This record gives sequence, structure tokens and C-alpha cells, in this order.
Amino acid sequence: MNDELLQVLRRPPRERADAARNRSRVLEAAGRLFAEGGVAALTVDAVAREAGVGKGTVFRRFGDKSGLVSALLDQRERELQEAVVFGAPPLGPGAPPRERARAFFDAYLTYLADHLDLVRLSETASPGARFRIGAYVFWHRHLALLCADRPDPDHLAHVLLGMVAADLNTELLAQDMGWDRIRAGVASAVDRLVDPSYSP
Repeated sequence: MNDELLQVLRRPPRERADAARNRSRVLEAAGRLFAEGGVAALTVDAVAREAGVGKGTVFRRFGDKSGLVSALLDQRERELQEAVVFGAPPLGPGAPPRERARAFFDAYLTYLADHLDLVRLSETASPGARFRIGAYVFWHRHLALLCADRPDPDHLAHVLLGMVAADLNTELLAQDMGWDRIRAGVASAVDRLVDPSYSP
């Protein structure tokens, strides 16, 4: 299973030293602005000014605001992906599928809670954006492999990931559902969908 996930694991692109420095400065600036003012603070003008680079540098490297947001999320997503492929069980290899799926969703919900507005923006930037994000492809493949003995594991993986869509969880939080209730509901659904024989 790890071999298949390694094929979709996103690695940071190779860059010239000066391009890598500019990229790092821009992302550090974007991170500071987000911490201080949320998504609304992440304008290309503001990020360029904070990073001490020209707007053209930001546009060339990231395209637009959604590209900048996706790059800002990229490092955190890669850390979680590497934990799934190389980490200790149950998040990493070596635990039964249900336990691995629960560990993944627990870790992903922590990530989502910390970056909800950014993830929501990256997922809703254009129609179908969520499903084209490299991380989504990785999460989907991971869950499909964990559900390999279930009918239509590819579809089931999409259904499971639907529970952690940023747009959905933004609405649930607005309805005062709270992260604890969301976590409990996701864990319960994972137990029953990944392993129907499981009995708590």
C-alpha cells in the first residue's frame, strides 16, 4: 500500500536558490498576515509589501490569492502525508484499516480546525477546486486503499472525505455543533463505513 501512496506523495518542487528564498519570504509573510488578520488580510498587495518583494513576484510564483493559499497550506499537508506513509501506527503503516482511518481523520480534523478559512478558500476557489488539489488526491487514494475490501472503495473514499469538507464544517460550526461533536460523528461514521463488523 505504501508504494501506491508514494506515487502520489507530493514533494516540494526543486527551485533555484533565489526563487526558493523569495518563495519562503512570501509564504512567511502570508503566514504572519493570516495569523494577524485571517483570510481577508491575504491580499497580493499586502503579502508583497510584507515580504519586501514586488507584486509581480507574487503573481508569477503563486498566480492569485487561491494559489497563495494553496502554497501556504502545502507544507502542513505534506507533513501529514509523510506521517501517513512513514509514521508510526495507527496513523502510519502497521495498524488495521479502521484504526488507520480513524487516526487519519483525527489528525486531519486538527489540521482543519487550525486552518479552516484557508482550506475553505482553497477548496472553493473555483468549481470542483477541492477535487483537483493534490492533497485531496492523496487523501482519497489513502482511504480507498484502506477500504479495499469494501464495495466500490473509490466512491466510499469520496463519501468519507465529504465529512471533512471545509464548507460543510464551516456550516456545522455556525450551527453551534462544535469540533468535539464533529469529531465524534466522523469517528462513528468511519467505524461503520470502513469496518461494518465493528461493534463499540
